[in-house]
Amino acid sequence: MSTVDPIVAEKHGASHVAPAAVDPLDRGRFPIDEWRLTETRFDESDLGVTESIFSVGNGYLGLRGNYEESRDFAANGTFVNGFHETWPIQHAEEAFGFAKVGQTIVNAPDSKIIRLYVDDEPLELSAADLVEYERTLDFRTGVLSRHVIWRTPSGKRVQVDSTRMVSFTQRHLAIMTLEVTMLDAAAPIAISSQVLNRQDADRGAAVDIAEAAEAAKAGIAADPRKAEAFAHRVLMPESEDLVDGDLPDDRLSLRFKCAQSGMTIALAVDHDLQTTNDHSVAYERGDDIVKAIYRVNAQPGESVRLTKTVSYHTARVVPTRELLDRCARTLDRVHEEGVARHVADQESWLDRFWATADVEIPGQPAIQQAVRWNLYSIIQASARADGIGIPAKGVTGSGYGGHFFWDTEIYVMPFLTYTSPWAARNALRFRYSLLESSRNRARALAQKGALFAWRTINGEEASAYYAAGTAQYHIDADISYALSQYVGATGDYEFLDNQAIDIFVETARLWYDLGFWRNEDGSAFHIHGVTGPDEYTTVVNDNLYTNVMARFNLRRAAEAVSFLQDNRPEAYRAMSQRVRLLEDEVYNWARAAESMTIPFDEHLGIHPQDAHFLEREMWDLGRTPVEKRPLLLNYHPLVIYRFQVLKQADVVLALFLQGEDFTQEQKKADFDYYDPITTGDSTLSAVVQAIIAAEVGYHDLALRYFHASLFVDLADRHANTSDGVHVASTGGVWSALTSGFGGFRDLGAGRWSLDPRLPDGWELLVFRLTLRGTRVRVCVSAEELVLHVEDGARPVTFDVRGDSVTVGPDADVTVPLDGHGPRISGEPPNPVGMLRADGTMITAEVPSGD
Repeated sequence: MSTVDPIVAEKHGASHVAPAAVDPLDRGRFPIDEWRLTETRFDESDLGVTESIFSVGNGYLGLRGNYEESRDFAANGTFVNGFHETWPIQHAEEAFGFAKVGQTIVNAPDSKIIRLYVDDEPLELSAADLVEYERTLDFRTGVLSRHVIWRTPSGKRVQVDSTRMVSFTQRHLAIMTLEVTMLDAAAPIAISSQVLNRQDADRGAAVDIAEAAEAAKAGIAADPRKAEAFAHRVLMPESEDLVDGDLPDDRLSLRFKCAQSGMTIALAVDHDLQTTNDHSVAYERGDDIVKAIYRVNAQPGESVRLTKTVSYHTARVVPTRELLDRCARTLDRVHEEGVARHVADQESWLDRFWATADVEIPGQPAIQQAVRWNLYSIIQASARADGIGIPAKGVTGSGYGGHFFWDTEIYVMPFLTYTSPWAARNALRFRYSLLESSRNRARALAQKGALFAWRTINGEEASAYYAAGTAQYHIDADISYALSQYVGATGDYEFLDNQAIDIFVETARLWYDLGFWRNEDGSAFHIHGVTGPDEYTTVVNDNLYTNVMARFNLRRAAEAVSFLQDNRPEAYRAMSQRVRLLEDEVYNWARAAESMTIPFDEHLGIHPQDAHFLEREMWDLGRTPVEKRPLLLNYHPLVIYRFQVLKQADVVLALFLQGEDFTQEQKKADFDYYDPITTGDSTLSAVVQAIIAAEVGYHDLALRYFHASLFVDLADRHANTSDGVHVASTGGVWSALTSGFGGFRDLGAGRWSLDPRLPDGWELLVFRLTLRGTRVRVCVSAEELVLHVEDGARPVTFDVRGDSVTVGPDADVTVPLDGHGPRISGEPPNPVGMLRADGTMITAEVPSGD
């Protein structure tokens, strides 16, 4: 996607320097519209990016923004959340406990294909004479539309309008239309509507394997952010048991079983052609492709409209014949109720979503458009996941193999918890469904309790690189943190009784067993051999983020057990029996939490990222050639691990999530030290840097980091949006707005605070929070904070800069604001040249070997 950022233009990824807070988009091509993303001209130079950002999905089913003709594309993709193939992980050297079986999302059969021929000439956008072109994703209707006027080689003008929608109300349904109108001359036209098994029949797995091999020979590092290729046929067709009469003659279907995972998928397609022109239809059916081919004698001014309704169903073990029956029921219901009703239901659903989730920035239309695209991307990744996880790329691409990470709990869950708690509950129920496999994983690593897989689809660990995978034990605390936020914000004690409490207990057991007491008097509890969020520093002792979050986890588990014991005795007894709780466990958790080692260097006045972090020299990011970014694709891990250099915020993230545990002076000192050595090679970093920069006073820098995160995908800032939308980053945008500029913090136990930091030049920031069933609108201006209850009867209390403020449904509350916190110009100084406690100077270099 066109951008003014030279780093992106060179396709080397993001810089460690926050970009200017300016609009990076080509507004001639992508005009500003606060409720729509529109493209006004075709450009094949960035097809992968536009395919991702124009995707439509509902959290279960996702259709990349490929063109209907399927002739111009970077990566065709149709994805069903959780539908995956497995494969044996081949380690160069095996060791006990290594992940054994990989999991990769499958490119599901592609139903988007609707090819058009006029006078037997195909519409192919890259070669076509386009008189008009416009493509729009509407955030209020949930519909992707395209308008084209094509002048054919013979000079005839043809208007082609299409729409595409994945339903939020009907989880398994997609609806597409194609309308063709000859504007000034008659012509024979053909429309070929297809469903194709691209996973095996499009390019072929052998091609991907060959390309990977050639890249390896050329010394090009494999990108761990991309999905793995398969060397075998993945989707095995299953159609033999169908007989005449099982399906209507005009209904097409495909059914497959994954060769290794055994998962099954079925889809069925109905077509409805509306025209006054003479026409005919023929059907073709094969194992990997089905077609409905319409031939029309099109007269000028007489439109030909094709409506295509598709249903997808998947399962772990259900026979494909039963799945096909489910598809049939979905389509029969659409036939009975009418397509128009489902289109209207989609808009009504989104009206309700925006009423609870919208964030408004009046007077900033370009920012407003980008914010709404980010928020819409979150709900497209989560709305109908319905007990499945939320993949790192949602259902927009195959990046990261369709895996679920800690990203969901830390970056996506806050948005869902405070705006769409029903979706948050579904996502957390998925984590509970993995508890038994997590217990097994802990045992494999000789630990008690449960250890959740670092990256997974089915619950089993799929990370082949343990140093930056399994060693990130902090995922246990991240999940517990999200559970705690959800229960606190909703008061959903039924969920606490039956599911959340089990996770609290088992993760606390893991931490207590993983850690150890160093001093004989029990005054210091340590955790060694772990990796924090910063994957450029691995397998360390007393990683600050891990210890801080483990302390939270241990405390929260002890508090939750005590709460049930005191207030919900029946739930306590049932839980105790389920998890076989021992008498001294809760006491031990609380004692370990209070004695947790939190690294702090008195001389420098900062929290070291780990016990030995300050002993390393610094990486000189300012002198690192841009073609060497990101570091993970250009340097051996051992090289990176020897330096003070961060892939993403680590200590700074702890300052945000557990802010009450740090003083304002400590937060500023830590931010000053770590910000200059944070590469931003991860899309997760800028949002956190924006939040803490705003809190400690770097107001201009906070806005710049916010812009970096806001346009991660829209401006392809990391040069990999083609692999799919960065869903965690989109969730982080909400946190940057509400927690960074709105100053919102969850203090735990149903306590919340507001301490705004409105950027200069913003007249107003408006966001909503749903707390204990009450939706509160928060309006922040330069002079005041206004709280208004939009829905609900229960009053909500906030701490606003030390004062308790309660708002109820009867009247708004206005709180005057004396400024927006400290204001510090510029950026933190580089810590190179500082002296360690032993008198040695911190130096910086760029490793080269030359």
